[in-house]
Amino acid sequence: MIEVNLLPGSGKGRRSRRRRSFSLPTLRGLPGDRWVVGAAALVVLAIGSIAWMFLAMAGEAEEYEVRIEAAASDSVRLADVIVRTEGLQARRDSIAQRVAVIQEIDGSRYVWPHIMDEVARALPDYTWLSRIQPLTASGTILFRVEGRAGTYFALTSLMEAMEASPFIRGTTLVSSARGPLQATGGDERTVYNFVLEAEYHDPPPELIQTEPLFDGTVAPPAPQGG
Repeated sequence: MIEVNLLPGSGKGRRSRRRRSFSLPTLRGLPGDRWVVGAAALVVLAIGSIAWMFLAMAGEAEEYEVRIEAAASDSVRLADVIVRTEGLQARRDSIAQRVAVIQEIDGSRYVWPHIMDEVARALPDYTWLSRIQPLTASGTILFRVEGRAGTYFALTSLMEAMEASPFIRGTTLVSSARGPLQATGGDERTVYNFVLEAEYHDPPPELIQTEPLFDGTVAPPAPQGG
């Protein structure tokens, strides 16, 4: 007997129409919300940024440490240089003070020879000097001249000649009095006893005439050997 299956989808035809489906595996434990995923990504990004900044700051810190060590080394070297410089400056100041003292002594060494030479040069006839003495004064060199003159015109000529000297200024007559003078042979004459005061003056350099120690024709004496 022949049997016919009239129901659709049954038998072999039903089995032939089935299709196989494939799906990706899912990781259990991970949230499926996109906001949670975004927040997690931001956290990871922040951690990475912090790590990068930390590494960068560590590199800069090492560089700064190297610079600090170099600056400390330079500071020690410069401190030594400063100490040496201060020592040299102190020596220079000491030498400058000594030179100033020597120059002051050397500058005033020829004051009184100039004064005596100029007064003697200005001395006219019939005039005698009895004393030349210094007078104390702050910042200036004053001196006094005492002597006798045969006439009042000789005294006036002495004062004018002293005032014309480039080394003497402010010649003034302090006192003048007539008095007797016992001359040779028993004769007695009348003279003028005078006292003058004047001030030493540094002349301009162009008025000072200098002469060499050797004129070139005579050689200086050779030092004697021991």
